[in-house]
Amino acid sequence: MSSIAPSPASCAAAARGAVALAVPLLLGVWTGAVVPSVIAGIGALWGVSQDGSDPYRRRVRRLGGMGLCAAAGLLAGELALRSGHPAAVTVCLVAAALVAGAVGLRGRIAAVCGMHLLLGVTIGGGIPVPGPWWHAPLALLAGVLLVVALSAAPWLWRRHGIERAAVRAVYRAAAAALSAAGTPAAEDARRRLTAALDHAHQVMDRHLTHDGRERPERAALREAFDTGVRLGEVTSALLWEGRPLPSRATGVPALLAARLLPAAGRRADRADADLPEPADARAVLGTEPDTPGLRALAALAAQAGRARPHELPARLPTAPRHGRAARVRYSMLLALCVLLAQVCAEVLHEPRGYWLPMTVAFVYQPDFGPVARRALHRVAGTVAGVAALGTVTLLTQNTYALIGAVAAFAALMAVGVRRHYALATTGLTAIVLVLVDLLGDHRQLYGPRILDTSLASAIVLVAHLVLWPRSAAQRAVALTEAAVGAAQRYGRLAEEVPPAQRHALRRGAYHLLAEARRAVDHARGEPGRRGRDLPLPQELAEAVTTAERLCDAVSARTVAARPVVRPHPVARCAPVRPVAG
Repeated sequence: MSSIAPSPASCAAAARGAVALAVPLLLGVWTGAVVPSVIAGIGALWGVSQDGSDPYRRRVRRLGGMGLCAAAGLLAGELALRSGHPAAVTVCLVAAALVAGAVGLRGRIAAVCGMHLLLGVTIGGGIPVPGPWWHAPLALLAGVLLVVALSAAPWLWRRHGIERAAVRAVYRAAAAALSAAGTPAAEDARRRLTAALDHAHQVMDRHLTHDGRERPERAALREAFDTGVRLGEVTSALLWEGRPLPSRATGVPALLAARLLPAAGRRADRADADLPEPADARAVLGTEPDTPGLRALAALAAQAGRARPHELPARLPTAPRHGRAARVRYSMLLALCVLLAQVCAEVLHEPRGYWLPMTVAFVYQPDFGPVARRALHRVAGTVAGVAALGTVTLLTQNTYALIGAVAAFAALMAVGVRRHYALATTGLTAIVLVLVDLLGDHRQLYGPRILDTSLASAIVLVAHLVLWPRSAAQRAVALTEAAVGAAQRYGRLAEEVPPAQRHALRRGAYHLLAEARRAVDHARGEPGRRGRDLPLPQELAEAVTTAERLCDAVSARTVAARPVVRPHPVARCAPVRPVAG
């Protein structure tokens, strides 16, 4: 049940989504400025779709960049529409698609900005907006800024709350992994610990520098994270030993979290009075440790929080990026799909055909998940959104009731962004249909919207799977090669470098292995030809698993006072066939 229960972050995001969509629409109804309020609602809608649980500065940077790009796209599309030239909107859409494709594989923020540049052109070129040309971009920015204000406001009273929660999650994952020691679930538990460490490492990235004048809370956070990194190494060693652990041992992560991350209002130094002596392992575990891993766990628990030389955790290594050829191909394919969608829109709906290129912009995002799965979820979410809004409109046509429905669908979309793409699409579809109705288009668009979504998704699938069928497999191979190389480098250097560098090598190896595993899962979700020169996803998954076990063995060897004596059948990584060409 815990896996499906709404988290506090999801509930907060749902509340922000409901408020961000309801406020501009209510203001528009009360003041009579319905059109600007709807455009502001579109900006809020896009802002909610990119709201996250990451640190506040990162949220503001992502939402701000997205808002500026969306406003620029909206302005370009609006000017193209007002020019009166029949091909102006199409040319503007294709140009925006080329730009969006060129930056779409350069990282998450670049992909988000590129996608919303294209979405802005789609809306600006597809929905005529009365009034001066600058009204619509400003209204859109106002909606995005509302989401920024709602999302970043908690920074005022819990500045480091996100970082504390991420680091605390590391200790919970470590406790779960230690409880799974000696069981078949140990390997999966260690991967969840790696994921928690990766998330905490990314959240703590800004705090991994020391300026000589930092506040005590920031120093305490970094100390807690550094101890969590060391706990991860010890946990890997204990899982490698393969023995069930006593309850006192599995409770050590909770003890460390209570000591290093005390509850608000509690003085951290009060916990120091209960610190056992470093040599007194029995005080920590309740018994004399009889394995290297247990001795290391007891030592870590006894030494945590004590003064020691200041060490800065290293930043995570950057995963291999897409090459220039991949970026050019994606840019051309995205432009082709947008052009085909726009032609179909002109044939089917004339000036109100923005839904087709808009769907292409949402669906064709290769780094956001398997394109085939994303397309299917888009269609399913559109059908569900149409059915949900149709049910609401059968019950009432009252404007305030519809705005209340928009708020509810916005909350649903905010949760869906974190849980499932089809759920997010359900909320988005219903909201857009209400916004279009508020703009004065009262036609029954339920059937056409399902048809448009299916047609746009089919265009993307055919173009992607026919013209670029090996993209996911090539990406998986490149990441697997980088991850296996990092694992072998960790195994080769772990016993020769200082502890801080050893932890950096270990964290980098596990991080790249987790990235490689996600890329392999992505490749499994993409149908199409892979070619004889590319390994199958199953072969790549086996190589990643082998490299993970190598890292576990190296962690056990470095934690122990002597090398691991028992060999493991997968202690060597199988080579990965290189990508041809």
